[in-house]
Amino acid sequence: MTSATKTRIGWADLPADVRATVEEILGDRVVEAVSQPGGYSPGTADRVRTTGGRRAFVKAVSPAQNDRSPHLHRAEARIAAALPPYAPTPRLLGGHDDGEWVALVFTDVEGRHPATPWLATELATVLTTLATMAAALTPTPVTAVPTAAEQLGYDFAGWRRIAADPPADLPPWAHAHLSELCAAADRGLAALAGDTLCHLDVRADNLLVGPDGAVSVVDWPWACRGPSWLDTLLLLVNVRLYGGHDTEALLRDLPLTVGVDPAALTGVLAGLAGFFLDSARQPPPPGIPTVRAFQRAQGDALLPWLAARLG
Repeated sequence: MTSATKTRIGWADLPADVRATVEEILGDRVVEAVSQPGGYSPGTADRVRTTGGRRAFVKAVSPAQNDRSPHLHRAEARIAAALPPYAPTPRLLGGHDDGEWVALVFTDVEGRHPATPWLATELATVLTTLATMAAALTPTPVTAVPTAAEQLGYDFAGWRRIAADPPADLPPWAHAHLSELCAAADRGLAALAGDTLCHLDVRADNLLVGPDGAVSVVDWPWACRGPSWLDTLLLLVNVRLYGGHDTEALLRDLPLTVGVDPAALTGVLAGLAGFFLDSARQPPPPGIPTVRAFQRAQGDALLPWLAARLG
C-alpha cells in the first residue's frame, strides 16, 4: 500500500525568495534536489545538495497546496528547534516563514523507510529505538506541547460521530458494538496521562533506517506529552495494517506495554479506529487525495484486533 501523496511539488516550484533563504541557511547554492517518497504533505520533501557538496533535507508548503499544512510546518519548526540533540531525529538548521510559505531545513539523514510488510529485524530495531527514545524523553524536554488527551480528544470522539450518523459501509461488527466502542474510546482517552514526549505519528513512512541500522524518527508536528508506551502502540497499528506479525503477542512481551492495563491499550486502539473510520468518510483534503483510503485501511485493520480484545 502506498502512503505517498500524488500531488507533491518540488524544489523548482518554490518561489525564488524561499529558495534563496534556504541557500542562505546552507551557505551555498543548491545544485541538486531529489524529491522523497512517503508521507502526505503536498509540499516539497527534497534532499538537496549544494555546490560544495553539503547535503540537507528541505520541506516547504503554502496554503495553495493545503490550507492546514503551513500550520503543521510551523508546529514542527517549534518542536524541532526544542528537541534535544540526543533525540533520534534530524537537527533543524533553520527555516523560512513569510506568512504564506513555510520552509524547514534539516540535516540530511541517509536512509530509507522500513520495508512493509515489516521485516522482523527492522521491526525489532525500531521497537528498541522507540523504547530508548521514550526513556530519553521522559520527563519531556519540550514543555510547550499539548497533552496527548488534548491532541486526541476530538479524534477519539469518532465513534460517537459514527453512532450519530452510521455510514452504509460500516462493518457489521462495528455497527453492533457502537456503544461499547464509544465507551472503550473514552477509557482510552482517560489513559493518556504521562510525561513522555511522544511523536504521535509513528509509522513506516515517518522512520528512516540508515546504512548502519540506526533509526531516525522524522516529522514531529503532532508531538505531545503522554504515556511512554503510546508511540510503541502506534507503531503496532502500522504493523497490524501490513500484517505478518502477531501484534497481540508483541503487546504482551514488549517492556513498554507488558505492564499497561489491557483496557487502556484497548481503549486507545478503539479511539484510533474510530478516528480512522470517521475521517475516511470525509472528502479528501485539498492536495492529499490518497489519505482517506489509507485511513480506511487502518480502521479496517484495527477492527478484528478490537473484536478479539473486547471479546
